[in-house]
Amino acid sequence: MNKYIQELAELSFTDKKIDSYQPQIDDADRKIAKAEKKLAEAEGNVEKLNTLITDNEQKVASYEEQLKILNEQLVNNVKKSKDISTEKEMKALAVEEDIAKEKMTFANEEIDRLQGVNNRKAEESKEAEAALEAFSEEVAAVTAEANKEKAAIEKNKVSLFAEREKISREIDQKVLAFYEKIRIWAGNTAVVPVKKQACYGCYMKLNDKTYADVIKGDEITTCPHCGRILYIERETAEV
Repeated sequence: MNKYIQELAELSFTDKKIDSYQPQIDDADRKIAKAEKKLAEAEGNVEKLNTLITDNEQKVASYEEQLKILNEQLVNNVKKSKDISTEKEMKALAVEEDIAKEKMTFANEEIDRLQGVNNRKAEESKEAEAALEAFSEEVAAVTAEANKEKAAIEKNKVSLFAEREKISREIDQKVLAFYEKIRIWAGNTAVVPVKKQACYGCYMKLNDKTYADVIKGDEITTCPHCGRILYIERETAEV
């Protein structure tokens, strides 16, 4: 086999090994993202419950203030009743008292209802806080494990990059540039074997001349269909 073809095959194999780690890195990142999503949802749930409880407390405070005002109004009406001299004034005062009492009844009912809601939401908030803590621990554990995996991968990639650098320095730079140009669109299939007289990049059958050139291996041969660099794996070469 031509020296350049052999070097390109080795370089392509090294590039494949380097890129083969990316799915593992992506998987580790997805695990982290999934755990963080659950944590964010738990944080949102806690915030939602706490906001509801706070809003209800403010409403209760507003109704209590309203009750205070209405109670003062009733006390003042008692004082006013002593100075009433006509039936018309008496009826008007009675209507005011009835309206005030209705408002007080409604306010008390709303206070009881809102406090009941808050009691239930407080229990839900405790459960949500516990879930949040559990998810926080899960994120920490998943992140630590994923970072451990990625650190091991990066360590392996360092040696592969060193190997790639060595091959790249030794190979003819014009040949290397030709390979890199094809790799832009072909990725890790820039250099592919020929099997059963077919390019294993596009799987199209090669004509007899191209196939003979690949077997001979004197020069770099590209697939006439897709443009990938072709080579024969000698241990399985067809005769």
